[in-house]
Amino acid sequence: MSLDEIRKIGPNRFGKVAVLLGGKSAEREVSLASGKAVLDGLIANGIDAHAFDTKERALSDLKDKGFERAFIILHGRGGEDGSMQGALETLGIPYTGSKVLGSALAMDKVCSKQIWSNLGLPTAQYKVVTKALVSNFSATDFDSLLNDLSGQAMVKPAREGSSIGMAKVSSGTELRSAIVNALMYDDEILIESYITGPEFTVSILGNQALPSIRMSTPHVFYDYDAKYIDNTTNYYCPSGLSEKEEAELSALCVKAFTALKGEGWGRIDLMQEESGKFLLLESNTVPGMTKTSLVPKSAKQAGLSFEDLVTIILASSLER
Repeated sequence: MSLDEIRKIGPNRFGKVAVLLGGKSAEREVSLASGKAVLDGLIANGIDAHAFDTKERALSDLKDKGFERAFIILHGRGGEDGSMQGALETLGIPYTGSKVLGSALAMDKVCSKQIWSNLGLPTAQYKVVTKALVSNFSATDFDSLLNDLSGQAMVKPAREGSSIGMAKVSSGTELRSAIVNALMYDDEILIESYITGPEFTVSILGNQALPSIRMSTPHVFYDYDAKYIDNTTNYYCPSGLSEKEEAELSALCVKAFTALKGEGWGRIDLMQEESGKFLLLESNTVPGMTKTSLVPKSAKQAGLSFEDLVTIILASSLER
């Protein structure tokens, strides 16, 4: 549905809207900030929207209080992994974003990598370990694992977001320590070859890619602090790619998003090797949505205000 079509139907068409925010995941604080921004944006466009913290309220309240649809802005587990989507389908309440399967696949970095690899989409070399597997590792095993990944790697919990539990390693000792830390967040760990080059993100709205963003940070990698706390990260939109490169990147990201059954809106993160080749990192089905987050930055470059962006996302729920 286009912005003009949305404006023609008017805000009353959406009915009473619950902005699902907060939740119980490790990304609760980010979700609260995103949720407030989304709520303010919807209200500014005349929509009858209300905050609904899923940690503080029972989902049965959605029906009891007459909510007609939900804008999901829950980051991480319990909101971005398919469980909330399944609950809303059981309740018969239309919602924004990807459905159950698409949410679950994108949340799991290991499943994402396996699907992309099987489809021939470019992604970095990787290994997967579990607590049971590494409990029998010797120091030599950690060294060998790292050598298989070119001597430097990123360690990531399989099902966390916002760079929580991630670390860059360049020795077997560092790898062991990073895995132990990551296992505090998940029982399956993705270990990915470290990519030297700029990081990009591409937002998806409907079935189209918005202008890409290139990030630059003095941190070792684009970690939680670089994303949400300090102001040393630089964002470039336009990202500096040629018209041909931008088109190729857009096509790749739309293909990667749909391969994981993504719908409605989301974001694909990736890096560019020194050779110029792009490598997929992960898909986000409920990205950050504060007014300084990446999706709003890209939408602004495409000529969309924050208020219109959140209304377009909400409008996707009308088709369900």
